[in-house]
Amino acid sequence: MIAAAPGITAEALEVGSASGADAAPALEDFLPALDALDHATRLALFEAGVEVLECRRVLVRVGLNVVGEILRGQDGFVEMAHYPPDDVFDADSHAQYYYHAHRGAAEHGHFHTFLRAGGMPDGVAPVQAEAASESWPEGDEAISHLIAVSMDAWGEPIGLFACNRWVTGETWYAAEDVIRMLSRFEIDHAWPSWPVNRWLGAMLRLYRPWIEGLLRHRDAVVGAWQRTHPGVDVFEDRALEITGYLPVSVPALMTALEASLGGVRLDEQGTPDRSDQ
Repeated sequence: MIAAAPGITAEALEVGSASGADAAPALEDFLPALDALDHATRLALFEAGVEVLECRRVLVRVGLNVVGEILRGQDGFVEMAHYPPDDVFDADSHAQYYYHAHRGAAEHGHFHTFLRAGGMPDGVAPVQAEAASESWPEGDEAISHLIAVSMDAWGEPIGLFACNRWVTGETWYAAEDVIRMLSRFEIDHAWPSWPVNRWLGAMLRLYRPWIEGLLRHRDAVVGAWQRTHPGVDVFEDRALEITGYLPVSVPALMTALEASLGGVRLDEQGTPDRSDQ
């Protein structure tokens, strides 16, 4: 149900389907309704949202935002370039991310989040693609894209999306393996920005059930595309770029979580009300 998942619109679901694919799987069929999530899950999401809002709060207090922090000190903002130039990497968790832009007026830019081989859970393995036309990173160089977070010009998140392999040059893992990796995304250091690093990890926790849906939908879209485009390497097909896009609103989701939990609330600034603590 669209109304049960804050931030989703009928128009967005049309955008979320892969254009050009016959009978592309509908994104809405893979997304959970908020009221279908158990209490413990909703509480964990709310706590992640509290961290998202807290990171935003400390930046706003001094006139900053998430995107501005990443671009601070850079000479201009060049389409397709990575910001920061060498990406952000945590040597302990093996999580990685960067910010860039190439989607025109649809957004200001987006964060791509990854997990490298050294941080992956035991038992995950790349998909065995038949007749792959391009080589994939292997062994210690293997890297999986988790999800992308779309941002507006004011440094606020406006969407989440999954994409095809060629977009990020990743090693392709099945959705269920990528889902196992999500909880391992953590940037536990202060470069290039402590609040941004914490914010991004918290965003992946806040939207975890819907990210799982985007990943399962991604695999369904790729499978459908492969069936309708025989003889084409689906993972390198430039006609298939974004497999699913989900508009998001942190305030809307936090308000819905607050209402569903009953015992928690936010103050007028959208931060936890601790007056009773």
